[in-house]
Amino acid sequence: MRLLHTSDWHLGRSLHRADLRAAQSAFLDHLVDTVRAEKVDAVLVAGDVYDRAVPPVDAVELCADALRRLHDAGARIVVISGNHDSARRLGFVSDLLELAGVHVRTRPGALADPVLLEDAHGPVAVYGVPYLEPDAVRDDLPPGGTGGEVPRGHAGVLGYAARRIRADADSRGVRRRVVLAHGWVAGGAASESERDISVGGVGQVPAALFEDFSYVALGHLHGQQTIAGHLRYSGSPLPYSFSEAMHRKGSWLVELDGAGAIRAERVPAPVHRRLSVLRGPLKDLLSSAAFAPYEDDFVSVTLTDPSRPEAAMDALRARFPHVLVLAFEPEGVRPDERGYRARIAGRDDLSVAAEFVRHVRNSPASDSERQLLAGAFEAVRAEEAEEAEDAA
Repeated sequence: MRLLHTSDWHLGRSLHRADLRAAQSAFLDHLVDTVRAEKVDAVLVAGDVYDRAVPPVDAVELCADALRRLHDAGARIVVISGNHDSARRLGFVSDLLELAGVHVRTRPGALADPVLLEDAHGPVAVYGVPYLEPDAVRDDLPPGGTGGEVPRGHAGVLGYAARRIRADADSRGVRRRVVLAHGWVAGGAASESERDISVGGVGQVPAALFEDFSYVALGHLHGQQTIAGHLRYSGSPLPYSFSEAMHRKGSWLVELDGAGAIRAERVPAPVHRRLSVLRGPLKDLLSSAAFAPYEDDFVSVTLTDPSRPEAAMDALRARFPHVLVLAFEPEGVRPDERGYRARIAGRDDLSVAAEFVRHVRNSPASDSERQLLAGAFEAVRAEEAEEAEDAA
């Protein structure tokens, strides 16, 4: 049986306000093409279909179109909700979709109800475990048969879910067991674009919870990675932060044999536009041939000039039209380790404001700028005095 593992589409998301709809659409086209070319039996979508609980209309339309085309390409589809999704909205009309071979699993109480697939070797039970917010779902988990009350925390609820799934598969006599889950498994590398799901500072769960399943299709972490041979993250199809600039995005094509052993092959995702992180003085960034390969990339720039150049973003856009982030870190400047109270002690308002100007651009305020600041303070004092007089 051939399974295509994907996750974390985050439809509706942008990158520092850059529109990613065309890139997300191209990835979904790629998924459909892969299903056809590789004769995929089932597509596993391990959560975070949307980027927020109430997605924009065009994101919903893009998802609906993708699910229809994946179905038309000949695959069954199993989808779970992630921590970004609204489980209730994503699960709308899931009973009707089930009849068409699109299985949307968003209810904790149904996590031990498998999607049963069949090949020449017999049945494969696919269990969808939606994102389980520990305290919110404990009362909704399927009861009984696995050791009493549901423990607290991510490891507790996922461990309980795993035991319920094993019990159900045992009762059915199904040896080949596939699980979709959304969470942070220990050993996985995070990036800056995942929403924190920790509770009390603890968000990771041990990989041992999933040690005896045939395959576990994980979602949540955006880097494609292997925790164990049968335990993998597909990662997000696009980079959603500059911390992902070095990621190699893709999906997993998983082949499940008659004994439940798997062979997994990476399927690279199409690259819409590279992400690059550049650093240096503005003059070098604008003139050096070394930066020519990055001109068409999404770019994050850190300027190292002694003082902050004026209109730097406009100048950078002339060479890097897709520059998205601009930071300023002058070389050789050591941060002031004193607290705020110590830094302003004994200073009047004007000197504090002038020091802020110097801090922001690493050069002192000019005489004309100090005059503007002084005039602004004087105007505020006059307004306060007038308000106090009116109140009296």
